[in-house]
Amino acid sequence: MSFERQVFISYAHLDNQPLTADQLGWVSLFHSTLQTLLSQRLGAPVDIWRDDKLRGNDVFSDEILDQLSRTALFVSVLTPRYLKSEWCTREITKFCQQAESEHRLVVGNKARVIKVLKLPIDGSGTLPEAIGQLLGYEFFEFDEDRTPRELDPAYGDQPRQAFLRKANKLAWDLAAQLEQLQQQPAANDAVGTDNATKPAIFLAECSRDRRDARECIEAELACCGYTVLPNRRLPDDEDEHRAAVAELLERSALSIHLIGEGYGRVPDGDSGESVVVQQNRLAAERSRQAGLRRVIWLPAGTTATQPAQQSFIDALQQDAALQLGADLVNGDLETLKAAIHAALKQPEAAPETSAKDATTSALRVHLLCDARDRKDSVPLIKQLRGLGLDVTLPLFAGDAAEVREANRQRALDCDALILYYGAGDETWKYHQENELRKLQGQDRQRPLRARFTLLAPPLSDDKEVLQALADTDTLDGLNGIAPQALTPLVTALDLEVTS
Repeated sequence: MSFERQVFISYAHLDNQPLTADQLGWVSLFHSTLQTLLSQRLGAPVDIWRDDKLRGNDVFSDEILDQLSRTALFVSVLTPRYLKSEWCTREITKFCQQAESEHRLVVGNKARVIKVLKLPIDGSGTLPEAIGQLLGYEFFEFDEDRTPRELDPAYGDQPRQAFLRKANKLAWDLAAQLEQLQQQPAANDAVGTDNATKPAIFLAECSRDRRDARECIEAELACCGYTVLPNRRLPDDEDEHRAAVAELLERSALSIHLIGEGYGRVPDGDSGESVVVQQNRLAAERSRQAGLRRVIWLPAGTTATQPAQQSFIDALQQDAALQLGADLVNGDLETLKAAIHAALKQPEAAPETSAKDATTSALRVHLLCDARDRKDSVPLIKQLRGLGLDVTLPLFAGDAAEVREANRQRALDCDALILYYGAGDETWKYHQENELRKLQGQDRQRPLRARFTLLAPPLSDDKEVLQALADTDTLDGLNGIAPQALTPLVTALDLEVTS
């Protein structure tokens, strides 16, 4: 698909008035910065057109109409003034009409209109319907008193750095989109065509304090070729919001949830729950139904500014149902990235085996234990091997994300699982049981035929209670592991024991 110009910037004259006489107007600065960054990203000079509006007002001319038809991407600098300007809204409307008439408004699942929000806008009713719900790039922040302020170097070094970060993110995204448009054949311009070979990823909405991290994750995933959802603003009505999220989760291979201090946006509805809470619950339900893999980022020490959010954080750490199918990450942003990439790795296909191999291969037992239990578990391992069983232990050293993924695979690739309750305390046991519950909805390489908790020294009040209850899924090894203590395992696996 060929265009003479790469980018058209649409803006209102009032929004390019400099704050001080010795500075460029905001739109002029945005234009020059984007032109430099985008040229560097593409490795060649970029042609960005903008009407200088030297007349001091917004006039829709034949020259503008001509530029619109020859431009690949339309960047609108949205402000309250933009929405009130008849000529600005005509520019964006004409571009959309021309593109839609040729079925080229959305190409490769990306709209050719990009919204840059210089300031918050109250609704988008004056914009074309196809554009109103698109997500935008926010070039503003809020002061401590919740007063919005555009990211302008005139306000100091911190806003200047934030402005450059946002412009850099926009340049990377525009570069990827322009390259995609160049590769798109003109005969295949169907609306919504998606030629991506990698799966879609649901990156849940978050509170404002996690938006920078979310943008970082979104950019990295996009650079790796993944389609990141949602790619447009979700409905404000609660019922419509839930339906939209459910549809997006059905298309996704992974969901990512960034939990912060704030409660987040609350849709209009009866529950009063934020989008953060609702999207996590819907993803957990999708995990239960279809095995959706999830990553939840809750950095250590996160405390909420609102009681409702603190209740959600507490519940998230204690309720296995809210964590279902998820890897709960407490580390920094780089730890989160590692966990995401580990979750995206496709599990290796199990080698094909003949019927004879299947009947003669050893049954496998995974012994889930604390690192301090490895030496003490040797007698048990010997007894299990004596029964003809293959025994695996957790990994404890190496890259955190790789260790986590390897241990997950071992828990899924076994015929029986024994939770060795020895050196670990009650909290450790609770955490392990919680992690095992998350695996219940995931595809297993072998059907799990048995799961037991083995009580081992040192003695504790909790272990004494479990010993007294003598449940059928509890193996008593507090006084040593006698052969008869393993009878429930032998029975569950239908083993032949020779005397």
